[in-house]
Amino acid sequence: MSNQTLKVKAGTQDDLNEILNAEQENKGIAVSDEALEIYNKTLNDFKEEVVIEGIIRHVSDLEVFVDVKGKSEGIIPREEFKEGEPIEIGSKIEVYIDKFENEDGRFVLSKQKADFLRIWKQVYEAYERGDVVRGTLSRRIKGGVEVDLFGIPAFLPGSQIDLRQIPDINIIIGQEFDLKIIKINKDRRNIVVSRRIVLEDERNKQRGNVLDTLEKNQVRKGIVKNITEFGAFIDLGGVDGLLHITDMSYKRINDPKEIVQLGQEVEVVILDFNDKKERISLGIKQLHPHPWKDVAERYPEGTKVKGKIVSVTDYGAFVELESGLEGLIHVSEMSWSAHLQHPNKLFTVGQEIEAVVLKVEAENERISLGTKQLETDPWESIESELLPGAKVTGEVRSIATFGAFVEIKEGVDGLIHVSDMSWTKKIEHPGEMIKKGDKVECVVLAVDSERRRISLSMKHLEDDPWDSVENDFQVGAEVKGKIIRLIERGAAVELTRGFEGLVPVSKLGTDYIKIPAEAFKIGDEIPAIVTELNNSQRTIYLSAADYFKNHPDELTDWKTNHKPGMNSTEKKKEKKKKEEKKEQEA
Repeated sequence: MSNQTLKVKAGTQDDLNEILNAEQENKGIAVSDEALEIYNKTLNDFKEEVVIEGIIRHVSDLEVFVDVKGKSEGIIPREEFKEGEPIEIGSKIEVYIDKFENEDGRFVLSKQKADFLRIWKQVYEAYERGDVVRGTLSRRIKGGVEVDLFGIPAFLPGSQIDLRQIPDINIIIGQEFDLKIIKINKDRRNIVVSRRIVLEDERNKQRGNVLDTLEKNQVRKGIVKNITEFGAFIDLGGVDGLLHITDMSYKRINDPKEIVQLGQEVEVVILDFNDKKERISLGIKQLHPHPWKDVAERYPEGTKVKGKIVSVTDYGAFVELESGLEGLIHVSEMSWSAHLQHPNKLFTVGQEIEAVVLKVEAENERISLGTKQLETDPWESIESELLPGAKVTGEVRSIATFGAFVEIKEGVDGLIHVSDMSWTKKIEHPGEMIKKGDKVECVVLAVDSERRRISLSMKHLEDDPWDSVENDFQVGAEVKGKIIRLIERGAAVELTRGFEGLVPVSKLGTDYIKIPAEAFKIGDEIPAIVTELNNSQRTIYLSAADYFKNHPDELTDWKTNHKPGMNSTEKKKEKKKKEEKKEQEA
């Protein structure tokens, strides 16, 4: 073939290939400068960092080859295609030109950047118009959540997720929401969105509708927005109302969370609101009948009822008979025994019990209950069981200054008066004879079931020794005993058979003294002569002075051992001992 110039219309990869092939196959044909100039001019239409349309020509494991009508095919890393996304040869695709050529002379293309620029335009237009867009919360990140917005990531700050704080953000991951774009930065590819603004717009629209139709006694549904120790705030649809803890239930509650939970939908009644409808009071318990209505008819006196202990106090226990209806078992109505120290000895919170209705005061919302009435009153048959003169044994439950209370059967106590503890001893306090917890035997003197009193006696277990006192102590007889008490008017001396004698201060046989405790102490042995037997006062009068008249040789030692003032220290010890004893008994 003769040497000639081939003229072609250049501008595509196919055109260039045709020229080069012709040059090789037809050695005589040369590519004209005009043809190359036309082709190169066509390449000037391409620019870096622009989006153009191409056709997929070939697909390998790592790359996708795209014809963009340039001097060579461009390549896109296969990883830029989403997993499962179809890649069909011959299909059209938008690509972004990163570079004109790499080391192999090929275009460097990007599908992801093309997608971003296309979506960015959509995002920017939505931002300019203030449109609401849809986005999916993909994952939690520092400060908020990453959102999939048209396939590219956007940032949703934590403060913009909701109108109120969400306890656990993880529960909304994966959900799709309406959002507004509040900030964009193309250079940094930063998009910030807000869900809170969308919710506020919706709430403001709803608020107007709610306020226009709000009425007292109206029943509405709302969402629990916030819980405090005094109640819960309910979102009625753009308007918040307060559900106070006292309006949640007729029954006793300590924490609003016993009734409502955060985010829960509840039905409430409008109780009241101010002129501007800024403060709205709500109620739940008002949706149900008042439990105290017709309570007297439902719980007549004498009826046996079942309930649950909901509170235990010092003075009694509260029993829930039904929701919002409680009765009180006073401590005095718990047991026939008078020795119950505290209601918690019998009852615990949550315990199911049976009781008897004693009194109903519907106007004061009070029901008095009793549990001891479930058992027979031990005092009903006490007079037939305990006849005067009967011997009984019981435990000393308490001691008073005037006597001791003895439990002779469950719920029945008797009193041993201090004067009935001994025929012969002068007892200043019952503690000298018995102690709390002692088991004692005694005799029944009298029973008064109406006043719930039983008189008991320890001394009546034996005959009265004063009936034969003259046989043991004749006037003028010499006796000896030990001092058991020192009083202002003399010294009390313990004699035989439990008798006591009194030595007046003037008959102690010493030089003149005003206070016996200054010269004598308890336990001192004292000799004396019986000077008088006074049966009415049950007193044996003694005289040490008369004894020493008959025994003058003993008087000197007696006076030496019992000088006035020598036992002032002993007196103080005795006084302190008495004070300590009184404190212990108190």
